[in-house]
Amino acid sequence: MSFFKKIFGKQTEEDETMAVEKLNIGIILGSTREGRVSPQVGAWMKEIADKRGDANYEVVDIAEFNLPFLGTTDGSEPSITAWNQKLNSLDGFVFIVQEYNHSITGALKNALDSAREAWNNKAAGIVSYGSTGGARAAEHLRGILGELLIADVRVHPTLSLFTDFENGSVFKPADLHLTNVNAMLDQVNAWSGALKTIRK
Repeated sequence: MSFFKKIFGKQTEEDETMAVEKLNIGIILGSTREGRVSPQVGAWMKEIADKRGDANYEVVDIAEFNLPFLGTTDGSEPSITAWNQKLNSLDGFVFIVQEYNHSITGALKNALDSAREAWNNKAAGIVSYGSTGGARAAEHLRGILGELLIADVRVHPTLSLFTDFENGSVFKPADLHLTNVNAMLDQVNAWSGALKTIRK
């Protein structure tokens, strides 16, 4: 509550602006391989999220940035600059995570390592998939997020390759996931809003 609202008991123009300003949340696709299913999962997430109307959601595909592998260049490439600019424009994230050899993809790790301050003091949720729901990859990701000063939320929707994908390629999620997805988004928005206050 602003000083003027305390004193005069009415909304100021600043209060009204803060009330209508929405957070920007990026739904990050964590795979770049040919034949990937992450775009299907990302589109599903965005459809659910957009119905909430509580934030501005967008799908962020790391494949579109063509990031070089960390250490192979001097870091001044336009793609790295564009990646950092995109992350700077976001207040929070939802990572779409695939499990490869009990961990995240190399492409996602490289994308995480290709920025630093742009990640700091923001919140993130994780939606994972794999033979065990991608749980092992998600746990590895949580350790990385902690180092990047990203606060990962507790609720974690997990998708099974056996029950949520037809022939491992067509995404057909069970309705039961909706409760967890919305609970996760509740936490991402709450934490993103809180952390935004310390970045100003």
